[in-house]
Amino acid sequence: MLMLGGLTVVPDYALAQPADSKAQIEQVIESFRMAIINKDEEAFLKLFLKEDITWAGVTTDASIERLYANRPKPEMKRPSKTFNSSPRRFISSLVKAKVNVAETISNVRIDSDGEVGQVWFDYTFVYGGYKENWGKESWQMVRTADGWKIAAVVWSQELNPTPPPATETP
Repeated sequence: MLMLGGLTVVPDYALAQPADSKAQIEQVIESFRMAIINKDEEAFLKLFLKEDITWAGVTTDASIERLYANRPKPEMKRPSKTFNSSPRRFISSLVKAKVNVAETISNVRIDSDGEVGQVWFDYTFVYGGYKENWGKESWQMVRTADGWKIAAVVWSQELNPTPPPATETP
């Protein structure tokens, strides 16, 4: 570290995140994605620090307006903008789904000092081949004795304005 006129200059190597941390976090991201595709509840839940982490979504204003405009009964109240759940409730709902599910992940950004990390990415959630919603997702992560764990998940969601295709019933 070098002091120049009251300004602290930190060499680039001091700001660099450990390469192995980045690779390990990338592996957690891939394990998350594959656990959803494979509907593997046990593998999915092992990715989290504990079961009751922050798991919160925010629906875009445009999606809320569409939901409210299309309500079946005029007296129904406006849908909530935010909602909470848990990793267990999320993966359990996918395990019960009779269709394929996937979360595509792109534009991944990872910032870590080797002990804590933040992951930020674009996602698209696909349910039975239908692009159901998309947005930004952020994770807070911590490195434990058992490796990197997800400590919080927050995301935005834009709901697809095009209804899913009709399914044939036998």
